[in-house]
Amino acid sequence: MTGKALVPGRGRKPKPTAVKKRQGNPGKRKLNENELVSEQLTIDTSPPDDLNDDGIVMWHFVLKELCPQGIVLKTDLETVANYCIAYQNRKTANADIKKYGSTIESDSGLKRNPAYTTLKEAMADMAKFGSLLGLDPSSRSRLMSNADTQSSNPFAELFQ
Repeated sequence: MTGKALVPGRGRKPKPTAVKKRQGNPGKRKLNENELVSEQLTIDTSPPDDLNDDGIVMWHFVLKELCPQGIVLKTDLETVANYCIAYQNRKTANADIKKYGSTIESDSGLKRNPAYTTLKEAMADMAKFGSLLGLDPSSRSRLMSNADTQSSNPFAELFQ
């Protein structure tokens, strides 16, 4: 084997160059200076028209949390929107299950409420898009900076 991935897209996803710079490039590898650079999203960015009230609430929450970290760019706009759409679908499915119960009456008798399928798909979408945005613990730890913890080491001066 050559040590290179034979199937594209497999393996660990690369860290963005901005995150590596914030962390002080701990691997000391050459940084990708040709990485696509886009303008950062701001907290004031308007939500898309296809979000309902629940989606808009989540839109503002996500931007309020991620924009100060400087990791959400305008190219991530659709990922944030998709996360918010998945959130509003989850809320709608939950409300449907609460209103009609876990089973519904059909011509062939009782059957499982179809909202469970919507709920399951929405939760999977939230996990997928949330991971891309760093909203789950493992993704967040991958994106967080270690630079602040390194500067607080009282023994760091001895090694310089």
